[in-house]
Amino acid sequence: MVAWTWRFETADGTEVQPAVQPEEFTTQGDAESWIGENWRALLDGGADQVRLFEDSTEIYGPMSLHAEGA
Repeated sequence: MVAWTWRFETADGTEVQPAVQPEEFTTQGDAESWIGENWRALLDGGADQVRLFEDSTEIYGPMSLHAEGA
């Protein structure tokens, strides 16, 4: 089974522990829905950006958690 996971980073790319602990997601859509619901708590907890992985393959990132124009 494929696992979709997020990596949480500060602005300089240093990995940080997320303020909200994610599950392992079985689809990209589930992973993206979760980040859509939790990005503000993650940002408040010290993560500036995220990367999405399918198993060990990076799908995209870094994606900023900061709102556009904020």
